[in-house]
Amino acid sequence: MPQLNGITTLEATLELVTGLRIGAGDSEMHIGGVDNTVIKHPHTQSPYIPGSSLKGKMRSLLEWRSGAVQQEALGWRDYQAATGVQKAEVKRILQLFGISGGDKAGLEEMLELGPTRVSFWDCNLQPDWEQQIREDNLALTEVKSENRINRISGVAEHPRQTERVPAGACFDFRLSVKQLAGDGEELLTTVLQGLKLLELDSVGGSGSRGYGKVRFKGLRINGQDSQASFDAIQPFAR
Repeated sequence: MPQLNGITTLEATLELVTGLRIGAGDSEMHIGGVDNTVIKHPHTQSPYIPGSSLKGKMRSLLEWRSGAVQQEALGWRDYQAATGVQKAEVKRILQLFGISGGDKAGLEEMLELGPTRVSFWDCNLQPDWEQQIREDNLALTEVKSENRINRISGVAEHPRQTERVPAGACFDFRLSVKQLAGDGEELLTTVLQGLKLLELDSVGGSGSRGYGKVRFKGLRINGQDSQASFDAIQPFAR
């Protein structure tokens, strides 16, 4: 197996451009309560963005960009079936995000791909931002009323209350990328392209209705300011 030569760390402020909803998976309905609540820290009740949500959405967008997307996450067989430029792109996705547990990996696969390179952290609210909101007696979340319009009668039906983290909220974002012997800069480039795709698309639920638009500010790679380089990223350039 190749040697681990280093770990690259990316840090930034993740700012919400529009309200964000990542559901808490409520198992109970409360009369007069909010229908759809957001995920919160169980002790502080502060909303956060799970690293798994960012990782899953970024991988999905990169798989769609590759043109090899399937119903399930790409695996070893998809890599074997790909050709040309697409094969190289699928390989980078598998190197970064790994293969599923159901995709049995033998010695050949592990030697070809190596271990999963990228690790996402949960994004907590920036302490200074959260403290200011609490000192101003403002809420950390908002409740948005929604309904469905009957196309014939024009009457609003099926009202529901949806909780969101409001636009302007700032989170601490961090991920790390393992560097193995033989890895090139293209893996880090793919990560940056994936982050840019997140900015162009959305995070969380109801993205098609304007939820979950985000931007990354003050991006640092291993502590060095890299925002200008990130702003110049063209995610669809080959």
